[in-house]
Amino acid sequence: MKSRPSFFKFFLALLVIEPVRLIADQDSTKEQVILLHGLSRTAKSMNKLEAYLEKKNFQVFNLSYPSRKFTIEILSEMVWEQIQELPRPKAKNKIHFVTHSMGGILVRQMLKYHQLSGLGRVVMLSPPNRGSEIVDKLGRIPLFEMINGPAALQLGTHSQSFVSKLGKVEFDLGVMTGSRSINLYLSSLIPGEDDGKVSVKRAQIEGMKDFLLCRVAHPSIMNDQTVLKQTEAFLLHGKFQRP
Repeated sequence: MKSRPSFFKFFLALLVIEPVRLIADQDSTKEQVILLHGLSRTAKSMNKLEAYLEKKNFQVFNLSYPSRKFTIEILSEMVWEQIQELPRPKAKNKIHFVTHSMGGILVRQMLKYHQLSGLGRVVMLSPPNRGSEIVDKLGRIPLFEMINGPAALQLGTHSQSFVSKLGKVEFDLGVMTGSRSINLYLSSLIPGEDDGKVSVKRAQIEGMKDFLLCRVAHPSIMNDQTVLKQTEAFLLHGKFQRP
């Protein structure tokens, strides 16, 4: 089992974290959804998804974290601390997650060490569940870490990489990823079908309940109308809709 981040590093992390942005509606009778953005993004990147789920009568918390400053271990603990400050739903209601890219890895790491009472379903959008070949091929370049931070280096595909050691998921997970790329150079580094950052194959993980491939690119998957509807479907029914 991996060790948790040191107290000193975790304390430093808390100094730079953005405050939790709560929505005005604090109705504890609603199902809750926690949103987590991806690497080098902010909570603003999840705004369209947030607005969509709010209209569907979910209570949404769009969290932010400094994705380029710390390792996945520290970032996941920062997210966990934010979750402890959120209002609890009524006993019968669930707490769901919808994540983009590396946000899904934070959830996997967090749930490995913490038990969340009332955990519902998780939807991951374009997650590097089994890493990305981009990290394998570009991670040795100093500029890569300078731009993307230490967490990015943990997303390699080799057997000893951080994500490889996380193991299978043991919660209700639906994964959606894209088959369209807007970065031909990065796609050339990835074997097989990909979304410009992660291959279709490596987005999938043992233990997931359902998988759906969409004709979208990695940076914008959370804004696609079909993806929004399919996210809602999995949260409500535990599976994606098919013709």
